[in-house]
Amino acid sequence: MREQLGQIFRFGLVGGVNTGTFFGIYLLLHPWMPYFLAYTLAFLLAMVGSFFMNTYFTYRTKPTWKKFLLFPLTNVTNYVIQSAGLYALVTWAGMDTRIAPLVAAVVAIPFTYLLSRRILVPGAGRAARTEEPEPSPSARSTV
Repeated sequence: MREQLGQIFRFGLVGGVNTGTFFGIYLLLHPWMPYFLAYTLAFLLAMVGSFFMNTYFTYRTKPTWKKFLLFPLTNVTNYVIQSAGLYALVTWAGMDTRIAPLVAAVVAIPFTYLLSRRILVPGAGRAARTEEPEPSPSARSTV
């Protein structure tokens, strides 16, 4: 349980660093290209950075091609949950549109954490259900 709390804390730190990285890259690229291209490139570069930060720092595991290819699912999940939450908070709860995106983002964090953990930590989903230990480091393939 203590390790999982550490992972949650590190996940939050990586999220903050990743948001700053994304915004910094966007601001650097924006003067040189159309804003949406700058946004897209910044998003993709930040996602690659997020993959490696979460792999090495948050979950302390080795990267693999499979994990790298599955990792964008965490961003899709985050977007869907935040979008649905934003709509619900504004439409049904009458929340201010300036505040609702922040609340929706906070609500999405646990879902994104659990999915990223399942993708990046070998056996995390199975171990949570059956209490099996993770595979040994020698059983993991690397990028």
